[in-house]
Amino acid sequence: MAVVLAVDLGRTGCRAGVWTGRGEEPRATREVPGTPGLAAPGGAAEAGTVVLAVARELLRAVGIRRVDAVCVGAAGALAAPEAARALAGAVLAGLPAEETAVTSDAVTAHAGALGRATGVVLAAGTGAVAVGVGTGGTFAVVDGWGPWLGDEGGGAWIGTAGLRAALRAHDGRGEPTALLEAAVAEFGALSRLPTVLDEGGNPARRAASFAPAVARAAAEGDRAAVGILHSAATALSGAVAAAARRSCGPDPAPVVLTGGLVNLGAPLLTPLYAALAELAPALRPQPPLGDPLGGARLLALPAEGPHEPLITRLRR
Repeated sequence: MAVVLAVDLGRTGCRAGVWTGRGEEPRATREVPGTPGLAAPGGAAEAGTVVLAVARELLRAVGIRRVDAVCVGAAGALAAPEAARALAGAVLAGLPAEETAVTSDAVTAHAGALGRATGVVLAAGTGAVAVGVGTGGTFAVVDGWGPWLGDEGGGAWIGTAGLRAALRAHDGRGEPTALLEAAVAEFGALSRLPTVLDEGGNPARRAASFAPAVARAAAEGDRAAVGILHSAATALSGAVAAAARRSCGPDPAPVVLTGGLVNLGAPLLTPLYAALAELAPALRPQPPLGDPLGGARLLALPAEGPHEPLITRLRR
């Protein structure tokens, strides 16, 4: 039986799991904070440090001295292929593994949600990216450009929009909103907000932590919050529709929503599903088969499938 170590490395969190057989459940898992992404300055080095630390801890905990394959799904891997190769090399050099694979966390989310089937997966957490895989191996990756250029509708985008609405209300430039009180409760004096967001070196992740407050305010009818989530739904549905159009064409295809943003519930999902029904009526929403960590496990060993062109592999 192959021993496989899988890592789901996002901008908010990093999960690792190890499998020692054919069972669907990992033998053990660990979770630590994530990294800014491979496309960020020094992203490969920071990702390597985190991945090696959590992997070594996990292997020690279960008493495993050798693994057959390691797969890391890392934010920013498609936008920074050289960084992806550097991370694969660092993992191969630093772990007792026969081979390593690095791909985008959006690709492992797709594989986890749909297996090796075609369709569209929206991975929306701190960031947002839609990945479409069609018949004949057609691929489309839409958005995922990071918090300053894209990730429209993602957690950092929602949190930042909520904080901007709070600041406008504070200044008297915008309408009153419950987001002002929520921002003060979560971050303290707004005069320190820029500094607070920079603490920890990952302002996107810090901004994304405000997204649940935006969803709560929207659920209570706050107009500014409702507007933000409707705008997020429009952006996310547009990314999904574009990915479907470019990968699957007009054909019916499944679509799966994954990532932490799903936990915002009805205030986001209701307008999102409504927008999807209008923009891409051929898409069939369905629940995910599994999670991104399971997708990383599926892609750890080479096999024929539509994801293979998006994976960087190195062997010892």
